[in-house]
Amino acid sequence: MRSHDYDLDFRDRVRRVRAWGIGLLSVAGLLWTWCAVLLLMPYEVDRRPDDKYPEECESRLLTDGDTANEGLRRSDWCEHERDWPEALAVLGLSAPVSVAGAMLFTGGSVSSRMSAHAEAMRMLDGLAERPPTKHQS
Repeated sequence: MRSHDYDLDFRDRVRRVRAWGIGLLSVAGLLWTWCAVLLLMPYEVDRRPDDKYPEECESRLLTDGDTANEGLRRSDWCEHERDWPEALAVLGLSAPVSVAGAMLFTGGSVSSRMSAHAEAMRMLDGLAERPPTKHQS
């Protein structure tokens, strides 16, 4: 296999690695969005199946009350519907996914740039090794 063919195969592999990194970073972004929705958006809770008037609940993070856990002491329906462990589990799951995605994307980008640099250096070496041409007037 010639070096140019090997370089093209290498760049194809690097593009796939970088694409995996972008995919994992996208998944991490979706997980962060899900966590933000769980913590910041108001929601409704049915007190019984097919409840026509569900109880409206404030977001877990932004409340008008003293704390987000205030209703837990009085057995509030809202507090049992969305709890902190679910949001923290989603956030915890996003951490290794985002780290892996960032590593793959960075490694693929650096490898691609280094391959392009090496090709440019080979071309410059080839130009430097050519004998000088004489111009006729």
